Amino acid sequence: MAPRILLARHGQTEWSLLGKHTGRTDIPLLEEGRRGAKLLGERLHRAPLDGLPGVDVRTSPLSRARETCDLAGFGDRATEWDTLMEVDYGAYEGLTPAEIQAFRPGWLMWRDGVPEGETLQQLSARADEVVAWARSAERDVLVFAHGHVLRSIAARWLGLDLGFAARVRLNPTSLSVLGWAYGDPAIESWNDTGHLAG
Repeated sequence: MAPRILLARHGQTEWSLLGKHTGRTDIPLLEEGRRGAKLLGERLHRAPLDGLPGVDVRTSPLSRARETCDLAGFGDRATEWDTLMEVDYGAYEGLTPAEIQAFRPGWLMWRDGVPEGETLQQLSARADEVVAWARSAERDVLVFAHGHVLRSIAARWLGLDLGFAARVRLNPTSLSVLGWAYGDPAIESWNDTGHLAG
């Protein structure tokens, strides 16, 4: 079986709840986010995944992802990897899409990028690095990271431009799986939050 990559988005934070662009600002999890991380961990430790024995686990070093990883029960196995950090939103850090639209009507991050931040080319290159690492593994891999970088990884896994990421939502504490269909890269599951029902 070709290796898959399991994507775990961090739990809910105050800024994600408010819809603010949260890049490199180190916002902690809310209690709801901590609860979700534990429920995600329970799911990952039940059949059929059974705790993913022997799987390589990596996490963004930002505390919201790192704590999600820890609470899910993978902290002792995880390696921090800067490549998994969220997008650097530059001048748009901490702003909601509506606030940005007020002074830049029609703006779309996936097409227009952000001033004073990471370029779309830089983001695409980071996503490619994660995809190359995952595909070189001998078994499935698990990453804990952030909404926009995980959506970027999905686009590049499929061989698509980052613009595809605008078309896929990703909720806090969701689990997604990128795998294969008839030998081609595919999305096996996306934005699954069934575990949050408890």
